[in-house]
Amino acid sequence: MTTIDTPTLLRQTPILDHTHPRIQALVAQRGWRQLPERERIDAIYGFVRDEIAFGYNLADDLPASRVLADGIGQCNTKGTLFMALLRACGIPCRLHGFTIDKALQKGAITGIAYQLAPRSIVHSWVEVWFEGRWLELEGFILDGAYLRALQRRFATHQGPFCGYGAATPDLQRPPIDWRGGNTYIQKDGINHDFGVFDDPDAFYARHGANLSGLKRWLFQAVVRRWMNRNVARIRAGG
Repeated sequence: MTTIDTPTLLRQTPILDHTHPRIQALVAQRGWRQLPERERIDAIYGFVRDEIAFGYNLADDLPASRVLADGIGQCNTKGTLFMALLRACGIPCRLHGFTIDKALQKGAITGIAYQLAPRSIVHSWVEVWFEGRWLELEGFILDGAYLRALQRRFATHQGPFCGYGAATPDLQRPPIDWRGGNTYIQKDGINHDFGVFDDPDAFYARHGANLSGLKRWLFQAVVRRWMNRNVARIRAGG
């Protein structure tokens, strides 16, 4: 029988700051701690997927409380918030780190922003301990409104789809709804596997975030705003 180090997988870290008043207030307001475990995971998953819009934060390694305040996120930052909310509600979880080919982001990221992006982008999903096994949850990255806009835009597309923040065998029916199993939306873009980490802090300490130096400054000061305006246009059907 598999055992886990529950205290380690529930602990707070500088990035998973789940005792922050902003996170605690949300958990209390939603009543998540009172739900049975399955419903608890489902409710938190749905919140992160659809109430935190797909978008680009200042950095990958922001604390969860900042991601919640931003109200937007991508794979890494949404994953951070998801993990913090799970741990705040007593659900053990860990991070699985990867890189993805930047072609997955083409369309969501355009022009100079796409040129600046590294060929392989740091990526992660969240693994949740549920009913004695690890589940792989990644389908929370694209909010429902954004995904539906993509499905309308590419309504006649058949077969595997890669771009606009998705890499999936079937854009019209991606496995994103949590029914007690795994969920994915970018899995098919993975090109390197870094393995599992107890928390995002350990992952970024070893492998870093996506940008540094001048590129990081340019992204934060200028490029990120272009990217988020483009994502908003796509979501609006533009």
